[in-house]
Amino acid sequence: MTLTTLDAVPALILVDLQKGILASGYPGVPSVLDKAATLAHAFREHALPVVLVNTSPGGAPGRTDAAHARQSARQRPRDWADLAPELGSHPDDILITKRTWGAFYDTGLDEKLRARGVAQLVIGGVATSRGVESTARAAHEHGYHVVLPIDMMLDSDQTSHEHSIGHIFPRIGEITTTAELLKILCS
Repeated sequence: MTLTTLDAVPALILVDLQKGILASGYPGVPSVLDKAATLAHAFREHALPVVLVNTSPGGAPGRTDAAHARQSARQRPRDWADLAPELGSHPDDILITKRTWGAFYDTGLDEKLRARGVAQLVIGGVATSRGVESTARAAHEHGYHVVLPIDMMLDSDQTSHEHSIGHIFPRIGEITTTAELLKILCS
């Protein structure tokens, strides 16, 4: 399903566009960052909520032996979790630090969005098949109208990226592009 309209108060959620992850070699980072920064600016210009999500080292509770081994195998730079400066910032932005793939679990995000009257979420970032998909699935399960600009996300695994876009996203939200979204937002 393609994007038909924007609700009165949509919010933009940008997932894991942070220095450490973006330096990991994802293909297409400059294009995604440019589109994300453009949308963040447009949402702020229209006084609409922007949610900037980063992930902290660690991981979800549960089986921890494999995650612990990966974590201790390398030291992360001090600025690993810092958001990409291209995104800019505004005092009204909602900042979320997550410890799982999705931005909703144990972060207070749902409450913050509902307090602002948000019913529609535009979601992008990295990785399509992990952080973006998990956040989109949770948004759908929380009853939000989900919008997915597919040119504002990327994944290190192209097959996984294509599976999310082709098979998962059409079932839980409206598919669009950054240009189509900007056209509707600015009209």
